[in-house]
Amino acid sequence: MSAPTAPAPNHRPREAALRKPLLYLIACAGLLVMATPFLWMALSAFKTKKDLTASPPVWIPSHWTLGNFTELLDQLDMPRFFLNSLIVAVLVTVCNLLFCSMLGYALAKLRFSGRSKIFGVVLAALMVPGNLMVLPLYVLMNQMGLIDTYAGLVLPFAASAFGVFLMRQFMQGVPDELLEAARMDGAGEWYIFFRIVLPLVKPALATLTIFTFLGSWNNFIWPLIATNDPGKYTLPVALATFANDPNRTVAGGNGMLMAGSLLVVVPVLLVFAVLQRHFTQGIATAGLK
Repeated sequence: MSAPTAPAPNHRPREAALRKPLLYLIACAGLLVMATPFLWMALSAFKTKKDLTASPPVWIPSHWTLGNFTELLDQLDMPRFFLNSLIVAVLVTVCNLLFCSMLGYALAKLRFSGRSKIFGVVLAALMVPGNLMVLPLYVLMNQMGLIDTYAGLVLPFAASAFGVFLMRQFMQGVPDELLEAARMDGAGEWYIFFRIVLPLVKPALATLTIFTFLGSWNNFIWPLIATNDPGKYTLPVALATFANDPNRTVAGGNGMLMAGSLLVVVPVLLVFAVLQRHFTQGIATAGLK
C-alpha cells in the first residue's frame, strides 16, 4: 500500500499578497510620469532667470520669487483675459448643465415620436471630430455678426452630444414609479425635472460640470479663430500670442509663460477640488448604467 502524497503547496495567497503592492507601485510610477510636467511648470513659475537657464536644470528654485508673476501682469492684461475665460467657461458650463440635462431627461423619461432617431443623431454627433465643425461654425457666427462677442464664443458650445448622452444614461436609472407617483399627485413636468430628477443625478451634473468647464477653459482653437479684438482674448490665446512675441526675452519670457500656465491650471484644480466627491461617485457608477 503506497504512502499518501503530500498536498501541493498553495501559492495563491502569496501571489495575492504580492500583486497589490505591485499594482500600487505601477500606479505611483504612472502618476509620477503624468505629474512631472505639471511639477516642473509649477516650480519654474517661482524660479529666477538664473535658475531657468541653469545647466544642468535646477528642479527646486534656489531663491523663490514672484517676479515672473509681477512681470507677467505688467506686460499682459491678465485680469481682463482671466475674466474673459471665466465668463465664457461659466456660461458654457451653465448652458450645458441646463440644455443637456433637459434633453437627457426627454430622451430617458418622456415618450414621443422620433425619440430613438434623436438619440441616434446624438450618438452620431459623438463620432464627428470637433475640428471638422470649426469652419461651418465660423461661417455661421460671422453671418450672425457674433464674431468678437461673448455670444460667439459661447453659443457653439452651449450643448454637447457627450453631455446629452451622459445625462440620458444617468436619468435612465431614476425609477419610473417615482415620476408616475409625482404625476398622480399633480406635479408638472417642470416640477418633476427640477425638484425630483436633478437632485437624484448630482454625480452626473458634477461630472458634466468638470468636463465642460475644463474643455471650455482650455479651448484654444475656437477663441483664436472667433476673436480678432485682443480685448476678447481668453487666457490660452493671450499666452500663445505672448509666447510667439519676438520682443520678449527668452529667459524672462519662459518664466512668465510658466507663471501664466500655472494661472490657467489653478481654476480647474479648484473646480475639481470642490466637486471631486460627486465626480468620483459619478465615474464609479457610470459603468453600472
